[in-house]
Amino acid sequence: MSYKEMYEERRVDLGGEVELTDKVVFINRVSKVVKGGRRFGFTALVVSGDGAGHVGFALGKAGEVPAAIQKGSEKAHKRLVRIPLVGTTIPHNVIGRFGPTQVVLLPARPGTGVIAGSAVRAVVEAAGIKDIRTKVIGSNNPNNVLNATMEGLLRLKSPEDVSQVRGISLEEMGYAPF
Repeated sequence: MSYKEMYEERRVDLGGEVELTDKVVFINRVSKVVKGGRRFGFTALVVSGDGAGHVGFALGKAGEVPAAIQKGSEKAHKRLVRIPLVGTTIPHNVIGRFGPTQVVLLPARPGTGVIAGSAVRAVVEAAGIKDIRTKVIGSNNPNNVLNATMEGLLRLKSPEDVSQVRGISLEEMGYAPF
């Protein structure tokens, strides 16, 4: 299943009823050389989430930093997806890949906390995951890391979905949360 199909399958529209938190992950200044000198523009990578299993991110571009952050935030609010959680962690190990970047996401016991780098930490905390271990392998470009993290989170399957597909109960599967 492609990234786009996984994304569309999990996409949610929360409307205005939920309070979303925004976190700016990275701001980049870009320039264009014109006849009169340099024209500067800004891009902002923004992560939004409700802390209850819904998270999204987007890139905003504008001539000023606050406008770029605002645009990124609005786009991220429209691109929210549902992430399956088991208590305060994720249901199983998963590896997200995007370009040269791989992000390994491992569930952790309660009390472990969030062990992650800055870009992965932003997504994980916005989603409401409290206990997780992560490792970024390859490029640590924030854009690639965010895409790989989201791809990994979209690959997660809840225990209920797996038992339903297999046609057996959670007990027969041997499922035991932390």
